[in-house]
Amino acid sequence: MNKEEFEKVNVFGLGEPNNAFAKYFIGNSYLNPIAKTENGISFANVTFEPSCRNNWHIHHATSGGGQVLICTAGYGYYQEWGKDVQKLSPGDIVIIPANVKHWHGSQPNSWFSHIAVEVPGEETSNEWLEPVSDEEYNKLSK
Repeated sequence: MNKEEFEKVNVFGLGEPNNAFAKYFIGNSYLNPIAKTENGISFANVTFEPSCRNNWHIHHATSGGGQVLICTAGYGYYQEWGKDVQKLSPGDIVIIPANVKHWHGSQPNSWFSHIAVEVPGEETSNEWLEPVSDEEYNKLSK
């Protein structure tokens, strides 16, 4: 999906360059905060250019926590450590429990957006780990 087609269906908008977290991404990503509830649940539209992906990471929590991804436009990937990659399409939902090592991003020839929902918990933190190498990533499209 090219950028022009993508922008027609990306209903939550591209947002701004995700500069604060750029060091944890290969490629360019964009962030558009959508809402935050009184009890701390935040919703943000994250957009990835083709082949963009974030590093392996973990959403830590001693109780609760984790993340939910709601895929809204384009085509992406999600992978948990030691498991096969999942291809993502609009309408797919990924529930990521706390303390699970994973990454997500776009497929090589498509822009991709998902709403990231941060689940409240106790003693929550994010641990950013190693990048998803080009070698690992390029194997996925074969």
